[in-house]
Amino acid sequence: MKILLIEDDARAAAYLAKGLEESGHAVDHAVNGVDGLHLAMTGAYDILIVDRMLPGLDGIALITAYRAAGRATPVLILSAMGEVDDRVLGLKAGGDDYLTKPYAFAELLARLEALTRRPVARDTQTTLTVADLVLDRVRHKVTRRDRPVALQPREFRLLEYLMRHAGQVVTRTMLLEQVWGYHFDPQTNVIDVHISRLRSKIDRDFSPPLLHTVRGAGYVLSDAPI
Repeated sequence: MKILLIEDDARAAAYLAKGLEESGHAVDHAVNGVDGLHLAMTGAYDILIVDRMLPGLDGIALITAYRAAGRATPVLILSAMGEVDDRVLGLKAGGDDYLTKPYAFAELLARLEALTRRPVARDTQTTLTVADLVLDRVRHKVTRRDRPVALQPREFRLLEYLMRHAGQVVTRTMLLEQVWGYHFDPQTNVIDVHISRLRSKIDRDFSPPLLHTVRGAGYVLSDAPI
């Protein structure tokens, strides 16, 4: 499994990550709620392990925001707060299970396995639409104002990601990780080149423009002026 561990206690996180990796799992680690939510929203994980008390954004708020975005990945909450009301609050926020600290590592593994055996809602949306721009994921076709737009495979993935986040600022880091699979900045202009090509294909002969650059932040796909 690929696991996202969101835990601010360095010793506890190191112990847990080591045990999970020795059990054959891949682990990404975030030390605060803000970074954890960003990774959860932009990465592909089989399960999230979220500490209840986190700096920046606490675990309950993180899970609430994650579920509000329509994400269905299972979440296991870890917390020293073990009262019934605490557990109920965590589960109502969108947690799938709640494990009280201190815990036995064998029990944590068993709970992770149980959670990942549960069926997860799949993304069945086959068509994405922004204004008169339509992307058909099944037929791998794009049209604008019912006119075909020919895209290369990478351009298609780039546009799909932008359309999934229509109206939101998408950063270079998000694009590098989700479209190119880089977890580092290769210090090239690959994004600029592909954005320029994509803009020429979906905007050059149409109005209004949909693909906007937000200086110093990233890009937005929207039919509203930026």
